[in-house]
Amino acid sequence: MGRNKNNNKFTKPRPEFPKKAIITGGMPYGNKSLHFGHIGGVFVHADTYSRFLKDRIGEENVIFVSGTDCYGSPILASHKKYIDETGENIDIADYVFKFYEDQKETLLSYDVDLNLYGTSAFGRSGEIHKDVSNKLFETLYEKGHLTKRSTLQFYDTKENVYLNGRQVVGKCPFEGCKSENAYADECSLGHQYMPSELIDPISTLSGEKPELKEVYNWYFDLENYTEQMSKKMELNNRDRVTRKIIINGINEFLKKPMIYVTKKEYEKFNKAELKVNSCTIIDEEKKPSVTFEFEDLDARDKAREVLDANTIRYRTGKTLVPFRLSGNSHWGIPVPKHEGLEELTFWVWPESLWAPISFTQAYLESIGKEKDEWKDYWLSKDSKVYQFIGEDNIYFYGIAEMAMLMAYLDHKGDSNEALTEINFPHLVANCHLLFLNLKASSSGAIKPPMASELLEHYTKDQLRMHFLSLGLNKKSVSFDPKPYNPDVESGEKDVVLKDGNLLTNVFNRIVRSCFYTSQKYFDSRVPNMDVSENIKETVRKYILQYEDMMAKQEFHRVIYTLDSMIRDLSKYWAREMKIADTNEDNNHREQVLADMIYGVKCTLTLLHPITPSSAKFVQEYMNLNDSLWSWDVIFDPIQVHMDNVDEHKLVFIEPKFDFFKKHESQFIGLE
Repeated sequence: MGRNKNNNKFTKPRPEFPKKAIITGGMPYGNKSLHFGHIGGVFVHADTYSRFLKDRIGEENVIFVSGTDCYGSPILASHKKYIDETGENIDIADYVFKFYEDQKETLLSYDVDLNLYGTSAFGRSGEIHKDVSNKLFETLYEKGHLTKRSTLQFYDTKENVYLNGRQVVGKCPFEGCKSENAYADECSLGHQYMPSELIDPISTLSGEKPELKEVYNWYFDLENYTEQMSKKMELNNRDRVTRKIIINGINEFLKKPMIYVTKKEYEKFNKAELKVNSCTIIDEEKKPSVTFEFEDLDARDKAREVLDANTIRYRTGKTLVPFRLSGNSHWGIPVPKHEGLEELTFWVWPESLWAPISFTQAYLESIGKEKDEWKDYWLSKDSKVYQFIGEDNIYFYGIAEMAMLMAYLDHKGDSNEALTEINFPHLVANCHLLFLNLKASSSGAIKPPMASELLEHYTKDQLRMHFLSLGLNKKSVSFDPKPYNPDVESGEKDVVLKDGNLLTNVFNRIVRSCFYTSQKYFDSRVPNMDVSENIKETVRKYILQYEDMMAKQEFHRVIYTLDSMIRDLSKYWAREMKIADTNEDNNHREQVLADMIYGVKCTLTLLHPITPSSAKFVQEYMNLNDSLWSWDVIFDPIQVHMDNVDEHKLVFIEPKFDFFKKHESQFIGLE
């Protein structure tokens, strides 16, 4: 703690930031337009933090990347469905590229400003991604972290084809899983399992129950990293920054392999006098099932063989299993040929984990730098990687990615001290953004509104403010836009507008009042005088609160801080201007204007990452240069942002001028 010299009280130290940073946003599949969850659950948060860091540590030191996830069985399935329904014989590459262009346009319409929005399949980013995929595979293979495994894959005997990923649906085998959709080897909540564990599988191609046939694929030995991941989670528990949803989501997979058998099925087990080795059986009176706990996966799988042979139903527990890297889909990046395995392609999930590295390389190359400089951003101690994801993807980013990073660096991680040497990415996972209190999915029963459609009812500023205010770091929250809610009466307020109204009403009124007062009394000039100490202290307090909340990616508290700051400034203006007007005291009026314009300029710096276009709009009318966005001078007087203090004037505005605007649809019926 530091000591405040003015009041002799201990104060909180300011957060430290890296010298360089990478921001990544979860990659949308290449078979769909962006819906509200993509924007409100990931991209607005990632963009806000990217813009904040660019202001905080320098734009040249921050790279924000994402892109379209071009491969995977969902894309193959939707491409086939599109052709069947439309009769248009469109090539899958053209089909995916169309959605890439659409996604890119939608992101721009929300002011999401990526340094590169690439693709895993096309253009220079696609070429680099293929190269990165090959190099990473070869590195892991040479270091002995990959295993060729014989597994069972679903085969549709009616269609005479192997089935990939989402071409098979069934019930998740994990105990207590509430997923609505389970696929060949993963469910919609991200649980990983072997295809043979899927309950009641059905082929989406024929509607028939598929067979299981033996195939060979490459697997990353993820289960070997249980101990290292457990130690890493001990460190995460101490840092007080990693979100609880991430810690809980990872820890549930770091348990020993388990099998759960209902009490009724356990009676069959005992009656048949069956035995399983390397197992501890836990039978608790109040629980509906009996737990079989194993020392390793081999012991668990041998027990499964015993249970299967005796038709005893069971469910498996969450644990680390070998992470599949390859598949036999024709639409994918070819896997290097080794040990007789040919014509395999990378499974979409692992290659999407390292795609942001490919995109970083592509961006660096595009600005004339060496691709190998990616290590300065991804691995250097002076840098930090922040990955914005949804909670369903914690397993992949929080476990598989971290373990592959340790393997790539050939790091044993056999102690906490050794683990601290690795510059692990920092995950920023959000809980589900619901729609009218229901989980919406473009592939589910509840269809979400598209992100572009929302802009027919709201401005991008209103939506960005609302999405940031929801507190998705803590829990799932419902998005309840009034135009889409049949249960809302016409006279009721739209909850989506609450935080946007802070800008369109309160702050907008403050800003234009400053302009009108300057125009009427001071020839559109900004008073060149010292700001009152109480205003400087008030503003400083909120700036430091904002900085602290941003450092923790607690965006809802950032919005609360702005709300308090703007309302305090508004109260000060109303109170002090009333005094000045009552007494016709122009000196007091000039002081209050100087104070308020200082408050406005500091607020604009804080709003810049959140509502960038509107913040820049005010900047232009205030005739201030781009140093306004730099935190190096955030506490300095407004004059440091003027190119010529002596000649400086505000741009003249007409009555009822709006700096922060409402959507035109919100004026219908109002005069």
